Amino acid sequence: MSALRSMFREDRYFLMISVFIGIFSGLFVVCFRYAIDWSRIYLLGTGAMPSRTRLLLAPALTGLVISVLVIHLFPRAKGSGVNQTKAALYIFNGYIPLRTALGKFITSALAIGSGQSLGPEDPSLQIGASLASAIGRRLNLSRDRMRLIAPVGAAAGLAAAFNAPISAVLFVIEEVIGRWTAGILGSVVLSAVSSVVVTRWFLGSESLFRIPVVELQRPSELIAYAVLGIIGGLASVAFASGIEHLRPRCAKMLPWTHYLQPAIAGLLIGAIGAMGAPQVMGAGYNYMDEAMHGRFTWQFLAILALLKIVATLLSFVSGTPGGMFAPTLFIGAMLGAAVGGAEHALLPHLGWSPGTYALVGMGVLFAGFLRVPMTSVFMVLEVSGNYSIILPVIVANTFAYLISRTLMPTAIFDVLSRQDGMELPSMEEQREENILRIEDAMQEPPKNILDAGDTVEKALRAAEGSQDEVLLVRLRPSGWSCIGLSALRALGQAGKGEQTLDSVAAGEAIPLLHPDLPLDMALRYFDRWPLIPVVSRANLRELDGVIAERDVLERYRDFAGE
Repeated sequence: MSALRSMFREDRYFLMISVFIGIFSGLFVVCFRYAIDWSRIYLLGTGAMPSRTRLLLAPALTGLVISVLVIHLFPRAKGSGVNQTKAALYIFNGYIPLRTALGKFITSALAIGSGQSLGPEDPSLQIGASLASAIGRRLNLSRDRMRLIAPVGAAAGLAAAFNAPISAVLFVIEEVIGRWTAGILGSVVLSAVSSVVVTRWFLGSESLFRIPVVELQRPSELIAYAVLGIIGGLASVAFASGIEHLRPRCAKMLPWTHYLQPAIAGLLIGAIGAMGAPQVMGAGYNYMDEAMHGRFTWQFLAILALLKIVATLLSFVSGTPGGMFAPTLFIGAMLGAAVGGAEHALLPHLGWSPGTYALVGMGVLFAGFLRVPMTSVFMVLEVSGNYSIILPVIVANTFAYLISRTLMPTAIFDVLSRQDGMELPSMEEQREENILRIEDAMQEPPKNILDAGDTVEKALRAAEGSQDEVLLVRLRPSGWSCIGLSALRALGQAGKGEQTLDSVAAGEAIPLLHPDLPLDMALRYFDRWPLIPVVSRANLRELDGVIAERDVLERYRDFAGE
C-alpha cells in the first residue's frame, strides 16, 4: 500500500513539473520568435521587398557563421530536432544537454531570419525537450521519468510554436512516443496547454493565419479533393526522396566543404528570391495567408510550391539547423490552392474556395511527407476552427498517405535516423506491423477435460488411453486448472480414488487467455503451467483451444521464415 501511495505522489509531482516545463518552454519559444523577427529585420531590412544585394548576401554570409557555430560549438543543433528528441527517449535516458537548446536557439534564429527555407516548429520542439531534460536532471527524477520528460517538453515547445495544443499533443504521441497511458497523456497535455497560455499572453491568441470562410459546397467536390490528395502524395514522395538521396551525399563530402554548404544553400535560395520569388525564403507564414485569400494566380502558386521544395532541400541537406514543419505547410498551401485554381479553370461550375484548398493542402503534405495521418487531420481542424472542412481533409489526406506509403515505404524521420546511424523505433512500422495472436498458435481443445467434482477414479477412467501428459480441470464455479497424468495415477495408487479432484489436487487457477490477445502474453505463464486454456470472452467456461510453450515457439519460428 505504501508503494502504491508513493507511486501516486510521484505521478502528481510529475504532473506539476509538466506545468512548469510548459511555462518555461513557452517563454523560450516567445523569445525564439522575437529572435527570428529581429534577425530578419537586421539581415534583410525592414522593407516589404529586400534589396537584391541583401537577398543574395544575407543568407550566404549568415550560412558561413552558422556552419562555424554548428561545427565548433553546437554540433547537436544540426537537423530538425525531432529525431534528436526521440533519441533522448529511447537511447540517452532523456538526456539532452542544455547547450543544445542554446545552440538551436541561436543557429535556427539566424538561419530562418536570414531567409533559409526552414521553420521554427521543429527547433521549438527540441528547445522544449532540452529545457525539460535540464529540469528533470536538476530535480533528480527517476530514470523512467527522465525518459518521458523529453517528449513532455517537446509537446510544450511545439504547442507554443504552433499555437495549437491538440496538434502538438497528437504529434508527440503519434511520432515521438508511439504509445500513451493516462499518466503520459496528462503530462503532455498539461505542458502543451500551459505553454500555449504563456505564448498567447505575450503574442496574442490569434491563429497563425487569417482563416477565410471555408466550406464544402457540393459532395461532388470530394472528387476534386481526392485529386489534390493524389497530387500532394506524389509531391510528398518527391520531396522526401530528394532529402533521402541528397543528404548523405552532402554529408560524405570533404570536411572543409561543410563550412561552405549552408552558405552555398543560402546563396542559391537568395538567388531564387532575387529572381522574383522571395516568398520561398524563411517560414513564409504571411504568404500562406495571402494564398488562402486568393492573392496569387494558380500558375504562380504551383511555381512557388516547386521552388519551395527546391529551397528546402538546399537548406536541409546542407545541415543548416531548422525545421521542416513550416516548409511542409507552405508547400501544401501553395499546392492546394494551385490545384483548386486549376480545377476551377477546367471546370468553372466546380465550387472553389482558395482558403479551403490551401488548408486541405497543408494537411495533405503533413500526411504524405511527415506521415502523421491523425495529426494532419486535427492540425487543419485546429487551425481553421471549422468542422465543415473535415470531409475534404480526411479524403485528401487518406489518398496522400496511401500513395506516400506505397511509393516510399520508409517514413522520412526513420530515413533520417538511419542515415545518422541510429535505429530508433519506427512508429509507422509499429502501426503497420502484423501482430501474432494467441489464435495463431493455439491447438484444438483436448477431448479429455476433467471436472473438479470428478473423483480420482473417474478421472483415471476418462484419461485412459490419453496421449496428453497434462489434463485440464474445469474448476467450480468457474476457472481452469491442470493436473499431470502421472500425478493422477499416483493419487489412484495411494488409495484416494474416491476423493474428488478439488479436494486432493485443487491447484491454483490458471490465468485465462483469449484468442485475440498478443501471442507473447502466453510466455509469461509457462514457467508455472505447461498448458494454458484459451477461452471465449463471452463464456469463460467455453474452451476455444489450448496453447503450450512449444506451440508458441514453433509459430514464432514459422513467422520468422515467412
